[in-house]
Amino acid sequence: MIELKNVSKVYQQKKRRIEAVKEVSLTIEKGEIFGVVGYSGAGKSTLIRMINFLEPPTTGEISINGQNLKELNKKELLLTRRKIGMIFQGYNLLSTATVYENIAKPLKLEGVSKEVIAKRVDKYLDLVGLTDRKDNYPAQLSGGQRQRVAIARALAHEPEILLSDEATSALDPETTESILALLTKINQELGITIFLITHEIDVVQRICDRVAVMEDGKIVEAGPVIDLFTRPEEETTKRFIGANDGYNVPEDVLAAYKGTGRLVQLQFIGDDATEPVLAKVAKDFPLCPNILSGNIGYLKEKRHGQLLVQFAGGTEQDFQAAKEYIKSQGVIIEDISGDLGTGSSVR
Repeated sequence: MIELKNVSKVYQQKKRRIEAVKEVSLTIEKGEIFGVVGYSGAGKSTLIRMINFLEPPTTGEISINGQNLKELNKKELLLTRRKIGMIFQGYNLLSTATVYENIAKPLKLEGVSKEVIAKRVDKYLDLVGLTDRKDNYPAQLSGGQRQRVAIARALAHEPEILLSDEATSALDPETTESILALLTKINQELGITIFLITHEIDVVQRICDRVAVMEDGKIVEAGPVIDLFTRPEEETTKRFIGANDGYNVPEDVLAAYKGTGRLVQLQFIGDDATEPVLAKVAKDFPLCPNILSGNIGYLKEKRHGQLLVQFAGGTEQDFQAAKEYIKSQGVIIEDISGDLGTGSSVR
């Protein structure tokens, strides 16, 4: 669906050469939600603007459905862009136009008939839940409602791809959740491919199928969301997802377990997140599991539970046997005893 091959973007500011994006290669499959996450200045905004050629790459190729955008003439590129909707952090709504007019105006400029415009505006206002707000002006709407108008406007072109440029970063947590639920609905019901950039790891965790971590213009790690959250390989990824933030266990408590060889992190995925694995360990092995901290959340639609556990009693052989049993139950287990110390964080 979307393919980037060794894409780079270089800006020249007087005598200064700025490499905003460096040799990025990505493939986004049709119908998936793909996220790019990174801190400010990582190159995310430049990257997303290159996908619809608002920022042509300095080098490399960008293809949509196998068509290299660089080879298109102006008319062909315009037609291709109509298949790519975009939503922004700042909404970009006309303050002097009603909700209806904000959605209809771009369609009028394309020469779409009044009848079709009316049907599309009504259809997508209903989808985003703002049918009763069609005659309001942006100033009469909340931030979340304005973003919904912007989404309806992007959908009115009936695109195959929806680009989201930090669409939730200006919203409060509750409104963010509602917008993410809406994007998921759009993806599932309309089959639209969504490519989003964000600096909010919760956004990726909540709705993305796959994710790429970006730093200093480069993709440092990419893969399924579950893999990156449960088995991050790069330090940048670990830092971004909070893998080294610990479990809010007091330092003196952590220090007490230093060198015990019996402190582990357990990660439960999907249905395993509700299985009584530790209860069975306590019953079948001469060990006493001591839960120090834990949490449970979701990665897309799968449960993801994490526990910091100390095993007391038994021999080293008993401990190793219990670890093998836990692994056999589909639970990810990592011995982190050697990573502890006063002031240290754990994952």
